[in-house]
Amino acid sequence: RAFARTVLWLLGFIFWGSAAALAFGGILVILMNIDYGFLFPESFLSLPGWLAVAAAIILLPTGVLAISISIKSSCSQKGALMYLLLVLLCLEMSSAILAFFYTVQMPSEMQSTMDYLFYQYNGTQSQGHGSRVVDVVQRKLQCCGVQNYTDWLKAAAASCHLLAKKTHVPESCCKEEYSHCRGDLGHLEQLFQEGCLKKLEDWFHFVMLYMFWCCTTIAVLEMLAGVSNGILVKYQPLRDFSFL
Repeated sequence: RAFARTVLWLLGFIFWGSAAALAFGGILVILMNIDYGFLFPESFLSLPGWLAVAAAIILLPTGVLAISISIKSSCSQKGALMYLLLVLLCLEMSSAILAFFYTVQMPSEMQSTMDYLFYQYNGTQSQGHGSRVVDVVQRKLQCCGVQNYTDWLKAAAASCHLLAKKTHVPESCCKEEYSHCRGDLGHLEQLFQEGCLKKLEDWFHFVMLYMFWCCTTIAVLEMLAGVSNGILVKYQPLRDFSFL
């Protein structure tokens, strides 16, 4: 019993720190959906983020209960802790599964969408939603083209409305410190030369794998808390839990 109480006491503090880590991951996913969700219009990319935020909020009272039970507990507290741990496991496993699913599924969809948008780019801010999306992605990620800046040369060769500008790339490829940059390929030092696809994939994988391992690790800790709480329940008379 003393060991179980000690474990619960430690896990209570760990849960508070875990809530911050989980909330951070959830917010990253939500912000990524806000910034780049237009690339995945038919997905529920923000869902694992909201599940993680909900789990982070519930982790706070769970940590309080775990610490309280480790010091002086009642049957109602032990029962409430078991319920909270069960809810948390459901939320976190759902978030981890979704994060893993998106990590596997999204890269191919991401590439096909970006290939299409960059190919259809018309070079104007006022015409076409796709063109605005391309400019937003290039500015946010500080990149140029899908694979690299030379993609715009291929697009110019294949698209008649860009033939007159074949020595230029969109102005959204320009580095901010060069205010007079007009996308001239004769001044490569003024342009972002890395491709957008790899940058977006790297960021996407980092966020989703962070979510997956964060949720999985916390779920393991919660199962350990459940076992410790179960040991303490074992020494409580069964009739005390009849109301549950």
